[in-house]
Amino acid sequence: MAIDDVEHASERVPRLEKRSWLLLNEASGVGDMMYQRQFTLRSLLCGSIASFALLAGAPALAQTVSPAEPDRSSPEADPDADARPETIVVTGSRIERAGFDQPTPTTVVGGAEIQQAARVNLQQALNELPQIRNSVAPSTATGNTSSGTAPVDLRGLGSVRTLTLVNGRRFVGDNNLNFVPTNLVKRIELVTGGASAAWGSGAVAGVVNIILDDDLDGLTLGAQTGFSSRGDGFRYGFDASYGTDFADGRAHVMIGGEYLKDRGIDPGGRTDRPWLGAGLVDIGNGQLELQPDVNDLAPITREGTVLTGPFAGQVFNPDGSLRPSREADFFSLYDLLYVANPLERIGTYGRVTFDIGGGATVWADAMYGRSRTNQPFFPDFSAPVFTVSASNPFLSPTIADALAASGETSLTIGRLLTDTFFMTFDSDRVTKEGAIGIEGSFGDSWEYDAHFSHGEIDSESRFFNSSIPDNFARAIDATSVNGQIVCSVNADVDPSNDDPACVPFNPFGDGASSAEARDYVSGTQFSGSVTKLDSAAARLQGDLFSLWAGPLTLAMGAEARWEERAERIGPLDEAGVFGLPVFNDPLEGGFNVKEGFAEVLLPLWKSEGLELDVNGAARYSDYSLSGGIWSWKVGGTARLFRDLLLRATRSRDIRAPSITNLFAVNSINVRPVVDNDTEGRNHPDYNPNPQATIFSGGNPDLVPEVSQNWTVGASLSPSFLSGFNLSVDYYDIKIDNAIATPSVSDVTAACVQGDATACNSVIRDATGTIDTIYVVAQNIARFETSGVDIEASYRTPMADFLGLPGSLNVRALVTYVHELVFQTGFNRRDVAGDVGDSVVDGLPKWRGILSVGYDADDFDIGARARYVGGGNFNDEQNIVNGDIDARTYIDLNVSFDVMDSFTFYGNVSNLFDVEPPLVTTTGSAHYDNIGRYFAVGAKVRF
Repeated sequence: MAIDDVEHASERVPRLEKRSWLLLNEASGVGDMMYQRQFTLRSLLCGSIASFALLAGAPALAQTVSPAEPDRSSPEADPDADARPETIVVTGSRIERAGFDQPTPTTVVGGAEIQQAARVNLQQALNELPQIRNSVAPSTATGNTSSGTAPVDLRGLGSVRTLTLVNGRRFVGDNNLNFVPTNLVKRIELVTGGASAAWGSGAVAGVVNIILDDDLDGLTLGAQTGFSSRGDGFRYGFDASYGTDFADGRAHVMIGGEYLKDRGIDPGGRTDRPWLGAGLVDIGNGQLELQPDVNDLAPITREGTVLTGPFAGQVFNPDGSLRPSREADFFSLYDLLYVANPLERIGTYGRVTFDIGGGATVWADAMYGRSRTNQPFFPDFSAPVFTVSASNPFLSPTIADALAASGETSLTIGRLLTDTFFMTFDSDRVTKEGAIGIEGSFGDSWEYDAHFSHGEIDSESRFFNSSIPDNFARAIDATSVNGQIVCSVNADVDPSNDDPACVPFNPFGDGASSAEARDYVSGTQFSGSVTKLDSAAARLQGDLFSLWAGPLTLAMGAEARWEERAERIGPLDEAGVFGLPVFNDPLEGGFNVKEGFAEVLLPLWKSEGLELDVNGAARYSDYSLSGGIWSWKVGGTARLFRDLLLRATRSRDIRAPSITNLFAVNSINVRPVVDNDTEGRNHPDYNPNPQATIFSGGNPDLVPEVSQNWTVGASLSPSFLSGFNLSVDYYDIKIDNAIATPSVSDVTAACVQGDATACNSVIRDATGTIDTIYVVAQNIARFETSGVDIEASYRTPMADFLGLPGSLNVRALVTYVHELVFQTGFNRRDVAGDVGDSVVDGLPKWRGILSVGYDADDFDIGARARYVGGGNFNDEQNIVNGDIDARTYIDLNVSFDVMDSFTFYGNVSNLFDVEPPLVTTTGSAHYDNIGRYFAVGAKVRF
C-alpha cells in the first residue's frame, strides 16, 4: 500500500465514528522502524454485501505505513495519530505488538459487512470463506441432531479441531456461534494454521477469535428480513445496542442483543427444487447412475402396500379399501424432510469497565444466548414391514373373505406410518456466562491481563412420536369381543397378561388409527444436559531488553480450565422401549487442565533492504486424565526491500479428547465380526467370522491428538503499483493419534499394521478366534491435509482516472486443497475432490471469491463471484455420470446512508439461480441448495 492509499484511508476517519469497520493490521517491524497496513473494510470489500468472506489471509499482504510513524516524505501525511484507525492486534500471536508481521496466516473479517450480509448467524457468514467447510448449515443439518448448532470447521478437519474464542478467551458455547450477537461484532480474526502454543487445545486447524465492540457510544436499532425467490425461506430479525460513559469518563457500560426468527423451508419447497431427492440407481455391470426423483423406499408407501397374498402390490385407501398402486404413492425418505431447518435464536451481551487508576482497568461482562429449533426429523423407519392377522376386525370384510378363500391367515404390509411415527425434533439450548477481569500496564513497556469466567449450557432435546414396538405389536393384534374391538392381550383368559393401557390400532390406511391408539404406540424421547466451563488465565508481556535490531519481547502466562458435563434421559429412554432409540445411557464426567506458556519475539536484523525476526512459543499442558504434553511453534519473517515478505512457521499442536470421547457410556452388543488379522491363525477351530461381544462408547484412557503443521508463504506489495497486494501461503497439516470410533475391521486392520493399542483392544480365545473386541473411542486414526491459499487485492481512488469520488476495490481469494486424507485402520481415503453430498468429509479442490465494488461517501454498490470447484460425486463408486461441474454464483449488494443517521442495505445471493448438482441426502455442503435469495435491512443511530 502506497502513501496515497494511507492518506485516503485517513480522510474517511470521521465515518468510523458511526459505522463498524474492519481494520487490517499488517506490518513487519523491528525496533522503531514499523510498517503497518490499515484499510477500512468498506473500502476493500464493497464488492458484495457478503464480501467479508473474502478477507482471508490478510496478514500475508504488503507493507504499509504505521500510524505510530507516518511517512513524513508525503506533504499531505497526517501527523495526527489520533485521527487514524486503531491498531488491531491479530490472534496469530499472544505478543501484542503493533508493527509485527506474524508468520502464521491470519484472516480478519469486519463487523459492518457481517451485519449487512444478513445471514442467519456468524457461522453462515464465515462459511463462505474458502478455508472453511460448510459442515453444519440449515440446509445440511435437516434430519440431524446438530440442527440448532453453528460450529466453524476450518480446513474440513472437523469443528472439534477449530478453537473458537470471544474477546480472546474460551467460551462455553463450544464452537456454537448461534450464541454470539452479530450486531456487537467488531471483527473476527481467523488464524488459518496451528496455534496451540498460543491458545491451547483444539487449535489444530486454527483459531476463530470473535472480538466484540465494547466501546459502543449511543443507541443503535436495526431490523432485517429475507426470503427466497420461490416465496419461502422467510426470516426476520431485530437488534439493538447501547453504550455510554459514566463516572466522569472513567467507566463505560455497553449492552446489546439480537433476535432472529428463521421459518426454514418445509418439504413443500422440494417441489421447486428438482435437484433434491435424487438417488443412485444400479444400472447393471457394477455401474451406478445418478437420477433425479428416485423413490428408493418402493414398494413401501405411507398408506400401506400389501406385500403378500392375492392383493400383493395394492395400496390401502384411508377407508381401509384397496386400490392399485400409483407412481405418486412411492417416495424417498428425504422427500419428507425440511429443505432448510427453522431456527429461533437470541443473543445478548453486556460489559462494564472501570478505570481504577495506576494504569489498570477492571471489567465484568455477561452473555446470555438461546437457540431453538423444532421441525420434522425422520419417520421412524425401524419396522416398515409388519404382519397382521387376516382376522383383524379392522380389516374390510371383503378383504378378509378373499384372504380366507385363498387360505391366507395373515397379511404382510409395507408402510411408513408417517401419521403416527413421524419423529419431530425439538431442541432448546441456553447459554449463560459471566466473567471478571483486570488489564493494565506498568513501566515503559509492560502490560498484563487476567480473568476468570464461568459458563453453563442447559440443553434439552426431545423426539416426539417415537415408536414403541412392543406396544405397536400388541395394538395391531386386535380382536372383537361382544362386538367391541379390543387388544387381544386383554381378551386372554389369563388376566396376568392384560395391558389395560392397550388401545387397538387400525393399520389399514393413512390416518385410519385413532388418536388414543397413536398415543399408546408412540412416546417422547428425552435428553437433557448441563455443560459447565470454568476458566482462569493471566498474561504478562513486555520488552526484556534491546538488541542490535530492536527489543526482545516476551509474553508469558498461565491458564486453567475445569470442564464437566452431566446428562439425563427420560424414563422411557432408560427402559429402552423405543424402536429407533437416539438417547441411550447418559454420560457424566469432567476433567481439568493447568497450563503455562511463553512466547518470544526476537528481531535478528534490521537494515534498509532486509529485516528479519523470529517468533517462538511453547506451552505445557497438564491434563488430569492423560498427564502432561507440550505444544510449540517456531516461525519467522523476512522483509526484502519493503516490497516482499517471506514467512514460515513450524508448529506442534494438540487436541485433547472431549468429554463425550472420554465418558460416553459403554454399550454391549453380540454380533458377527470380520477378522482382518488372520495371519498365522492355524488352529483348526479358528473362526475368522465369529460371533463376538463388542464394547463401544467412551474411553477415559484417551490421550491428546498431536499435529505437525507447516505454513510457508510470501506476500508482495510492489511499490510501482500502488494499492496492489498479492499473497501465497502453503499449508501442510498431519494429525497423528487422531481420536476416532473405529469399526471392528478398523481395529483388527490397525493391529496388523502394528498398532499396539488396537491389538490390546482385541481379546482372543485359545484358538485365536476373537471373543471380545473394544471399539471404544481410540487414538487410532491419522488425518492429513495440504494446499495453498492465494489472495490478491487492488484498491484505488476513482479520482485518479475518472475524477469521481470514492474508490474502486477488487479482491480475490482462492484456496486449493491438494489432499484431505482420513485414515483409520486399513481404510485410507483422500476426499479432496469428492464433492457429492454423500461424502461426509469431502471438499472441492478449488474454491474462490472475486469481488468488485465502488465505495463513495454515503453509497456502496458491488458484485461478487463465488466459485466452487467440481470433482467426483464419490470416487469409491462406479457412477457413470459422477463427474460434477464447477459452479459460479453471482451476488449483488447496495447500501446507502440517509442524513447520517439511517443506513439501508440490501443484497441478492445467487442472482442467476444456479442449480447445484443432484442431491441424494439432505443437502450439499458445498453448493447452494436454496437458490436465489433476497435480504434487506436498515439501521438507525441516535
